[in-house]
Amino acid sequence: MSKVWFITGASRGFGRSFAEAALGRGDRVAATARTVGTLDDLAAKYGDAVLPLALEVTDRAGVRQAVSAAHERFGRLDIVVNNAGYGQFGAVEEVSEQQLRDQFETNVFGVFHVTQAVLALSSRSCRELTSSAL
Repeated sequence: MSKVWFITGASRGFGRSFAEAALGRGDRVAATARTVGTLDDLAAKYGDAVLPLALEVTDRAGVRQAVSAAHERFGRLDIVVNNAGYGQFGAVEEVSEQQLRDQFETNVFGVFHVTQAVLALSSRSCRELTSSAL
């Protein structure tokens, strides 16, 4: 039986690799990215098996909306990959407090928002939660 994935940060890197691997084996994927157009090629290649969604993980209402859209489209969510995130590069004294707070909002609270939204809808069906952004 095919699985249904919800993947944040699916436009590139690990998120993209997870999405391509899942779709390649016949699974269905709700692929999210800040800029949904970066997912157009996946939609063109895999058709109805992929649901491209615009998502900024720091926007709690937007997260709930994206998770609901995925659940509505596929009927369940089996695997969640919290991949959206980024790093700060440079010396600690060169990073502003606001830069660090913004990173924390994405890398920590983004994971929290997605996980909470998924479990609210899919606590009985979701079997795997993965976070590669932390």
